[in-house]
Amino acid sequence: MTALDALRLAEHGAQLFCGAALADLQELQTATAELPPDQAGVRIHGVGLLRPCLAPSGSIGAIASNVLGAAAKPVRAILFDKSAATNWSLGWHQDRTICVRDRIAVPGFGPWSVKAGLLHVAPPAELLSRMVTLRVHFDDVPTINAPLLIAPGSHCRSRVPESSVAQVVAECGVVACLAEAGDIWAYSTPILHASDAASQPGHRRVLQVDFSADALPGGLEWLGI
Repeated sequence: MTALDALRLAEHGAQLFCGAALADLQELQTATAELPPDQAGVRIHGVGLLRPCLAPSGSIGAIASNVLGAAAKPVRAILFDKSAATNWSLGWHQDRTICVRDRIAVPGFGPWSVKAGLLHVAPPAELLSRMVTLRVHFDDVPTINAPLLIAPGSHCRSRVPESSVAQVVAECGVVACLAEAGDIWAYSTPILHASDAASQPGHRRVLQVDFSADALPGGLEWLGI
């Protein structure tokens, strides 16, 4: 067992599922083939071909259901493609927003934003802590291909102020989440994470899907996939 294999979702905020999507990899690539090329991240809505893999019986949805229970549902998806044309880096941060259908004022939800034409809002930290994010790798991700960097255990720190991010990362340490095509990494959604630019960029395509088992309050509704 490697150090990566020893990571567990509850304790460390991350867990590797080796080859979990391998049998569906061609289907997933076909489902996302018509998305706009040469963009760092494309937010996905209305791609029906993805739904079988995201359902509770699918290769991706089954992992979410095992973590969150039978009520788990996909609530947001993004396709990242880091290539020579889009070889970005991203500093340490937490994912803090969800995607919803309509803007409704509900205590604890805000600020609001629009990303790629889709409505987003920052929910209470407690809701994010009950979510899981799955990252499905279409390509091998060795150290030269910009693996996601995580701070293990930082998911237990609730919402980390910007001024404290560097300190929390130093306290938790850093792990590079290496992967092979077909692997799925599961993360607690609030975990602190970052990404360097690839040192030898080729393609690093990742389908990232957020899952939740919660119903939203006050008339708010998840936009879904």
